[in-house]
Amino acid sequence: MSRKVLAFAASNSSVSINRQLVEYAASLIDDAEVETLDIHDYEMPIYRHDREEAGGIPQLAHQFLARVGEADMLLISFAEHNGLYSAAFKNLFDWCSRIGRNVWQNKPMVLLATSHGPGGAARVLKLAEEAFPIFGGEVRGTLSVPLFGEAFDSDAGVLRNPEQVAELKALLAKL
Repeated sequence: MSRKVLAFAASNSSVSINRQLVEYAASLIDDAEVETLDIHDYEMPIYRHDREEAGGIPQLAHQFLARVGEADMLLISFAEHNGLYSAAFKNLFDWCSRIGRNVWQNKPMVLLATSHGPGGAARVLKLAEEAFPIFGGEVRGTLSVPLFGEAFDSDAGVLRNPEQVAELKALLAKL
C-alpha cells in the first residue's frame, strides 16, 4: 500500500518557485500517492476574532484540515516575505488553528524553502521548524535552496546540484 503525501507551497504566487520545488521533492518519494494542494483554493477573509464570532470558522479551514488528516506525511515549501510566512499561508494557518492547536495532526513532515536570493528563505524555514512542533508537526528535516534560478532547472523540473539532490533524498527517506 502506498503512502499518501500531502504537498503544498506556502506561497502567494501563482507561478511559485516553491511549488516547483515541492512538486520535484514529492516526485522523489518512492511508493507514494502525492496530492499537491494550492493554498489559494483555501482562501478566506483575513482572520479576525470579531469575524470568527460573527460567522464562525469558514468551511474551507475545516476542508484543509481534513486533507491534512487524510495524509500520512506532509511536504511543505515556504516562500519568505520579509523573513516571515506569506500572507496567504499565515491566514490559512490562523483560521485552522482556531479549530484546534493540533493543526498538523502529528504528521511527519519535511519542510523546504527557496528564494532567488542567497538566503534561500532560511529565516522562514527556521521559524516553521521551531513553531510547527507546537502545532502537532513532527518535523523530520528541512532544506533551504538558495539562488533558485541557478539551483533549479525549471524546464526539466529538477535540482541541478547533485549534493542538494542527495541531501533532499536523505531528508525524504526520514518520512
